[in-house]
Amino acid sequence: MTDRIVIKEVAPRDGLQAQSQHLTVEQRLELISLLSTSGISECEIGSFVSPAAVPQMAGTDIIASKLPDSDVVYSALVPNSKGYELALRAGIKQLAIVVSATEKMNKQNINMSLSETFAMAEDLMSRAKNDGVDIHAYLAVAFECPYEGRVEMATVLRQAESLMRCNPARLVVADTIGAANPKAVKDLMDALVQDFGASKLGCHFHDTRAMAIANTFAAIESGVRYFDSSAGGLGGCPFAPGAKGNVATEDLILLAHSMGLETGIRVDVLLEAIDAMNQMLSADNGGRAHYWLKNNWQKIAGTLQ
Repeated sequence: MTDRIVIKEVAPRDGLQAQSQHLTVEQRLELISLLSTSGISECEIGSFVSPAAVPQMAGTDIIASKLPDSDVVYSALVPNSKGYELALRAGIKQLAIVVSATEKMNKQNINMSLSETFAMAEDLMSRAKNDGVDIHAYLAVAFECPYEGRVEMATVLRQAESLMRCNPARLVVADTIGAANPKAVKDLMDALVQDFGASKLGCHFHDTRAMAIANTFAAIESGVRYFDSSAGGLGGCPFAPGAKGNVATEDLILLAHSMGLETGIRVDVLLEAIDAMNQMLSADNGGRAHYWLKNNWQKIAGTLQ
């Protein structure tokens, strides 16, 4: 089992998509550039969705054409085949597709039925093999749906098996509205790791009920090493009522460090990026450990990586 946590930084997409203040393309590029210098492995730059549906993500194609040179793997979310084509044309080679575990969430999110969503996902994963694209398949509302309530673990396991038959680069279990608890996470991820191994599994947690870091710990205990997180805990979903901020990147780094796991991320640079982001948004975002880290990072500099 690896002693390294791989973080996909999602603030430029999941973090910004629900903000009332819309950043310009130039501001989004500046944020991505700052985050990319912190040592993150992956960064979700935006989504190729209709600007009418998510105006915060307008201009993602322009951003894709101006990304800073770095070792960071840049990714984007695509809702359907049209979004896939746009992302492919823009040169993005790591794409996220989202399928929800319930009928109503799929209707609200991408206006497709459950069966249509899974058929679309299978088609895109099949095309990706020929296009040299890595697909991260997200199984959303995997614990609870804002429209249909609690989702049975057996349902998620069955859906995960269906998606894994298409061989995605990663299957990401998403607690979209932050309703999971550590026991539910441990039980589900134990079963998925047993069926598919940990190397192709990831988790995406929200902190609506202050459980995100505890749920992350539970997934780590199951063997998962790939996590989405958002600088400053920024986040939310415009189509999922109650989907508050993501687990904060700085909190995840501190958790990993405390457990003897590496992330490769420089906390001082990350904190500077969060300060810049907050200035852009005229906000005061920060994870639960944010202010402690800000006051103490110099004492522990070089160890939180």
